[in-house]
Amino acid sequence: MISMEEKKGLSLGALTAAVVTSSIGSGVFTLTSSLAGGAAPGPVLLAWLVVGFGIMMLALSLNNLLLKQPESEGIQAYAQAGFGNFAGFVSGWGYWLSAWLGNVAFATVLMSSLGYFFPVFKGGQNIPSVIFASIVSWTLTFIVNRGVESAAAMNTIITICKLIPLFAFIVIGIFVFKGGIFTAHFWSNVASGVAGNTSVSGQFRSCLMIMMWVFVGVEGASMLSSRAQDKNDAGKATIIGIISLLVIYVLASVLPYGYLSQSELARIDQPAMLYIFQAMVGKWGGVFIGVGLVVAIVGAWLSWTMLPADTTMLMAEEKLLPASFGKKNKNGAPTFSLVLTASLIQVFLVVLLFSQEAYNFALSLCTAAIVVCYIFVGLYQIKFSLQNKDMKQLWIGIFAAAFQVIAIVLAGLHFLMLVCIGYLPGIYFYYRAKKDYNLDGGKLTKAEIFWSILIVAFAIISVFMVATGAIKI
Repeated sequence: MISMEEKKGLSLGALTAAVVTSSIGSGVFTLTSSLAGGAAPGPVLLAWLVVGFGIMMLALSLNNLLLKQPESEGIQAYAQAGFGNFAGFVSGWGYWLSAWLGNVAFATVLMSSLGYFFPVFKGGQNIPSVIFASIVSWTLTFIVNRGVESAAAMNTIITICKLIPLFAFIVIGIFVFKGGIFTAHFWSNVASGVAGNTSVSGQFRSCLMIMMWVFVGVEGASMLSSRAQDKNDAGKATIIGIISLLVIYVLASVLPYGYLSQSELARIDQPAMLYIFQAMVGKWGGVFIGVGLVVAIVGAWLSWTMLPADTTMLMAEEKLLPASFGKKNKNGAPTFSLVLTASLIQVFLVVLLFSQEAYNFALSLCTAAIVVCYIFVGLYQIKFSLQNKDMKQLWIGIFAAAFQVIAIVLAGLHFLMLVCIGYLPGIYFYYRAKKDYNLDGGKLTKAEIFWSILIVAFAIISVFMVATGAIKI
């Protein structure tokens, strides 16, 4: 007999829909131009196949761990449970870095979208854009600090604003698709004059970070499986949801290759979907996509303003950060964490003025930071499966961890090195937490000292490489 509590859970259809809608963000609206800057349609399709498989393994690992260890709170809990406190800190701090760096990417897309309506923000990478984005960032921080959370009605509006323009773009894209344009330079478009890699492998590598970015947040979708009406539906919904996301992303990013050449797509301003749809149907198409995108980004930005604060709050509860990170004001909001996060976003918004490709730089750092967390998920899935002698889940964990490691190596280890800079204050706060709670005598262990020195060394090297131009931002 099914209990009333189980009846109230999400059905397979509702759970699958939740996985899809909670994963789709602003990235899908910028995909085509970002991908076309370095790859022809053939390598893009190949990359989607590989990334889709890797993300599926990650989602299944998260799903398995959640169902078998429902008491774990936060993605850093798996690293901490499997490999100790410092691993939990590294995973949690990486997740925190990714969350607010994602907001920097939101800011660049938002300003580029507003630039369609107000030329002063054109390109989203000038002083007026930084000033306005800063106002939005601090306003959202103030709202969250007042204890206001996004209501169900707001989430519904945001979902509609994301999905209706997206599906309209795909449908029209199918009708205007021309096979001759699509296959003209299927594996290479060197003759078009597009800068970048000419080999298939080089084009494949250029796609990885961009594609992984649009799946950032899939861990939140997997967490929804705890609300399943039938626990057996959780795994099915994850598989169906990821496949559905993959179909949407492939269609949205690849169909334009059958309407415009790669060189034309690469030169389109961001957000690319807005300008491509305008070319397809006329001026109203740009307005249609633009309005929906602005509403969707502001809503997503509000949610992602809460996410970093929630992450550090959980870390403080686990004694991985000082108690000040978990201290709440009278409205139940962690003020210190919110202000610190908003301040760092402010610094990066200014840095973007000097970045050659602000959006791609922000999304690459965001993705590199969260890859650290995902690797730990895969490693803990391996350890947990070995302990329980579950060979099926063991291979899923091996594939999940291997994909993340190989992807970050191929896409660019320099992004991971840059992320190490963000760990410098974190290591200090971790040390403070150990002193405050008198853990291990209030000192770092030998292993923690070793890994801290390694992170600091990579951070110093990356600063030097940026200063000498070896790493371009």
